[in-house]
Amino acid sequence: MIAQALVIRTAARCLIAMPLALAALALPAKPAAAQQAIADFYKGKQLRFIIRSEAGGGYDLASRLIASHIVRHIPGNPTIIPQNMPGAGGITSVNYVAEIAPRDGTVLTLLGQALPMDQSLGYTPSLKADLRSFSWIGNMGASNLLSYIWHTSPTKTMEDAKKRETLMGGTGAGSSTTWVPQVFNKVIGTQFKVINGYKSGNDVRLAMERGEVEGYGTSAWSSLIGASPELVHKNLINIIVQIGLEKEKDLPQIPLLTDFARDAESAAILGFISKGFAVGQPIGAGPGIPADRLAALRKAFDETMVDPAFIAAAQKNGTDLKPMTGDQLAHLIDDLLGAPQAIKDKVRSVMPDRT
Repeated sequence: MIAQALVIRTAARCLIAMPLALAALALPAKPAAAQQAIADFYKGKQLRFIIRSEAGGGYDLASRLIASHIVRHIPGNPTIIPQNMPGAGGITSVNYVAEIAPRDGTVLTLLGQALPMDQSLGYTPSLKADLRSFSWIGNMGASNLLSYIWHTSPTKTMEDAKKRETLMGGTGAGSSTTWVPQVFNKVIGTQFKVINGYKSGNDVRLAMERGEVEGYGTSAWSSLIGASPELVHKNLINIIVQIGLEKEKDLPQIPLLTDFARDAESAAILGFISKGFAVGQPIGAGPGIPADRLAALRKAFDETMVDPAFIAAAQKNGTDLKPMTGDQLAHLIDDLLGAPQAIKDKVRSVMPDRT
């Protein structure tokens, strides 16, 4: 009887264990099936990468760089075509991706760095989409913005800029080269005077060399070291501040903007601005694309960021890579747009007219 009971109990255990074992064996099939479904969808597809600017500029080069490499990591071996769509400071392309383009993961874009911050502050009435609804894929680089002064100027540090008027070249009222130094004046107590009318950073550099102005309000570290490395290597400029969430590895001695906070209110203002510029080069698709395709695009982006061929191409381009995952980027943009209204009001209160 005991032996018979043991046999029954053993058989019962086998009957219970068998479905569990079969289920365990079946588990790998689900991801494989999902991967195949993604590959089936993208097979033979022609993707488009919408570029916010005209051909030849920084956004155009960065967009074409990521487009040509990320496509190799998307299952199904699709092709991709870059499509320039300039207008309204990049808002035309964003509105197209948000409102008109198919929401199926076949249309990607690279947005302007300051756009999420501008939307949060209410400076983009023509932008039709809430950027929190976008399908964020990743961020190639959040290169810190720098303010720097020509080497012949008596102003060598931010402390010096609090004691004397320092002339800064600007490229227009809506440009960060113009409004950032004015925010410094109101929040930190500097005495920058912005001279507008220059068409580009190169024009400001020539003006510094001629002695017309002494400095430049904002220039991305990646752009500076990529396009004009001699300014750094020959000590032709003094970098007085960097704007970002953490210091550039090559600039450990340069203070962050948040280091100049004088109280809780100024810390909130400078922290918001630093987060805004940390958005870097945000790559996304329109709202509401299927979750499995968004996951596949994020995976393709992550793989691209460690692809030796892409890294070599980026280095040749002078692109400084500090990648951020799609999830991290989404959280950063959520933080910016979801910031308490009281903080947004404080930031707007120190902003000059940007029209």
